[in-house]
Amino acid sequence: MVVENLRIALNSLGANKLRAALTMLGIMIGVAAVITLLSIGDGVTRFIAEQFSGLGSNLVFIIPAQEEPGRPGSDPLVESSLTLRDVELLTDPALLPGAEAVAPSLLREAELRYAGEVRSVALRASTPDYLVAWGLEVAVGEFFTATEYNGRSRVVVLGPETVTNLFPENVDPIGEEIKINGLNFRVIGVLASQGAGMFGGSRDDVAIVPLTTAQDRLFNNRSQRTGEFLVDAILMKAVDEAAIDGAIIDASDVLRQSHNINFRDADDFQILTQQDFLDAFGSVTSVLTVFLGAIASISLLVGGIGIMNIMLVSVTERTREIGLRKAVGARRLDILGQFLTEAVIMAVLGGTLGIVLGVIGAFAVRTAVPELDTSVTFNSIALAVGFSVAVGLFFGIYPATRAAALNPIDALRFE
Repeated sequence: MVVENLRIALNSLGANKLRAALTMLGIMIGVAAVITLLSIGDGVTRFIAEQFSGLGSNLVFIIPAQEEPGRPGSDPLVESSLTLRDVELLTDPALLPGAEAVAPSLLREAELRYAGEVRSVALRASTPDYLVAWGLEVAVGEFFTATEYNGRSRVVVLGPETVTNLFPENVDPIGEEIKINGLNFRVIGVLASQGAGMFGGSRDDVAIVPLTTAQDRLFNNRSQRTGEFLVDAILMKAVDEAAIDGAIIDASDVLRQSHNINFRDADDFQILTQQDFLDAFGSVTSVLTVFLGAIASISLLVGGIGIMNIMLVSVTERTREIGLRKAVGARRLDILGQFLTEAVIMAVLGGTLGIVLGVIGAFAVRTAVPELDTSVTFNSIALAVGFSVAVGLFFGIYPATRAAALNPIDALRFE
């Protein structure tokens, strides 16, 4: 009976090729959308994980505690709870033996000028340990030294994209003078390329200056309450992955004592590891993937309604055929199986073509955005195919039931 139902279903669909093709088009678009959008969601998740893993597995981020949105002090860049004194304490090997490097940062936007060319870039002010903490490499020239840091020298290290956008091709940037927010700085190094950033933008479009120089000459980053120099964040690199937990405990104790925090009071800082960021981004990307899949599923729903509509038309057109089959002994279950088979075949064929179109769509996205690995996974294909079969069954049940319920005498009289 299964083979016979398949033969009848294929003959029926072959007799109305255009109508069947247009009906399958809805399922095909829906499956393609599901596969493409799920591959994009998975690609974003993998991209974020790769960005963090590329930095190493032994990084610890210290940032000011986030207060409730809208409350005073909720923006850490307005009044940070971290000070330069905190950094000095954290760099003490006696207090923090598990730390290999500690690098504070001021995070700002700055205007760079050279020979009439103007460029707005991300400015990072830090210490010489910034290079080690972030695992950066200098392609040309050198990074600023402790002597230049302590001497508040007006020197700058640029990212390769910044150099490309700011300097003509025939100009060697090393030794050239540029203006940062109107002040002259000498270029002493160019970083090796890092690529796209985990939070958007490019990590190669950056300028790094000594923190002491930025505090004295570029920004008034003193606390309005205490007059101490503030920093926006502190990056700590543990000696290895096993030392992270101990380094976090030691850093927390040092900062609580430095900030005079009572043992019952909450911290005014947050200590986060790469896994914390990955978990946070993973939650966001999971919701995003589900949301994209839900949007794509609407197309499948519309395609399923199309199948139901065509099957109802088919039942009406073939009423006499149904009556004749019942008159010669076809059972209710036989008629039900025949029309359900037709609905499922349309859904499966549409789903198969949708898989091909979805793979092409995912490949097109990867070609347009090479940073995203939008590889199509078996799970997304299985989900799309399973969904298309379920759609065929669900939306084919009512027309098939209606056909099976026809009275053979009334069906034979139907005009």
